[in-house]
Amino acid sequence: MATSLEREHPVKAFAWAAKDPSGHFAPFNFSRRATGEHDVQFKVLYCGICHSDLHMAKNEWGFTIYPLIPGHEMVGVVTETGSKVEKFKIGDKVGVGCLVRSCHECEECINHQESYCPKQVYSINGRDYDGSVTYGGFSDIMVANEHFVIRWPEKLALDRGAPLLCAGITTYSPLRRFGLDKPGVNVGVVGFGGIGHLTVKFAKAFGSKVTVISTSATKKREAIEDFGANEFLVSHDQEQMQAAAGTLDGIIDTVSGNHSLLPLINLLKPHGKLVLVGIPTKLEVPVFPLLQGEHHSNFRSYFIMSQSFIISLNNNTTVN
Repeated sequence: MATSLEREHPVKAFAWAAKDPSGHFAPFNFSRRATGEHDVQFKVLYCGICHSDLHMAKNEWGFTIYPLIPGHEMVGVVTETGSKVEKFKIGDKVGVGCLVRSCHECEECINHQESYCPKQVYSINGRDYDGSVTYGGFSDIMVANEHFVIRWPEKLALDRGAPLLCAGITTYSPLRRFGLDKPGVNVGVVGFGGIGHLTVKFAKAFGSKVTVISTSATKKREAIEDFGANEFLVSHDQEQMQAAAGTLDGIIDTVSGNHSLLPLINLLKPHGKLVLVGIPTKLEVPVFPLLQGEHHSNFRSYFIMSQSFIISLNNNTTVN
C-alpha cells in the first residue's frame, strides 16, 4: 500500500501517519498531487492538534480511512502557485483549515457557505474528486485550491495562531451566528480545555458575561483570574447548578466525552441556545423532561450540533 501511495501523485511527500486503530504514529512516505492552475503548494511549518485528530486516529467514529494523516490547522510558506492563482505568491505565509474543495456551483457555495456544499471535501480523511484520499498537515507539504487558502496576518505568529483554523472558528462562528457576541449577554462555556479557553477569550472580547462550567473545581482560579471568566460552576455540584438555573442566554458546550445535556438545558433562559462543538459519540437527552419543562416553565431551547473538524454548523433543530 505504501508504494502505491508514494506513486499515486507526482510530488513526493513525508508525514506522520496512523496505520491502525492503535493510534500510534509512524513516519510515512506518500505523494501529493501536482500544483494545478488554481492550486497553492506550501511548506507546512506548524500544524495544530485537534481532539478530532485523536478520534480519527483511533477510529472512534467508525469511518477512518487508513493510513490516516491528520492535521487540519496547518500553516506555512508558499513554495509554488498555479498559473491562474491570483491571491498568493511564493513566500507568502498561509493557512488551510478543514475544507479544501467544494463545487462552487450549488446554492450554498454561491452564498459563501461552502461548508454546507454536498460535494465538500475535507482536508483529512476525505475523498477528493479524483477518488484519492485527502491527507492533512502532519506532513511536510500541502497542496490546496487557493479558494480554501487564507493569507496569514504578519503580526500573528504561525505557531500560536494555527489552532484558530479549527478550534478558533468552531467557537467564534456560533457566538456570532447565534447572537452571543453582544455586550452583556450571558454565555456559558462547558469544558475548559483548548476550545473552552478560546471560547472564553472570544466571549470576553465581545463584552459578554461568561460562566465556565466544568467537572473540575481546580480550574476555577485559572478560569477567573487568568481568562477573566465572571462565574464558575462545578457541574456535579447540584446546589451551584440549581442556583444558576435560567440565567444563561446561550451555552457553548466543548466537551467531547459523553454527558447528559439536561443539567445544561436547565441553565438556559427561555429561548436560550445550546451549541455543541465537542462531538461526543453519544448524547443523553431525556426528551420527556424537556417537553414537560417547556410546558410548565415556558422553556424553549435550540440544539445546534456542530462538528469542530469541519468548521461549520451542521443542523439547526428547534425543540418545540
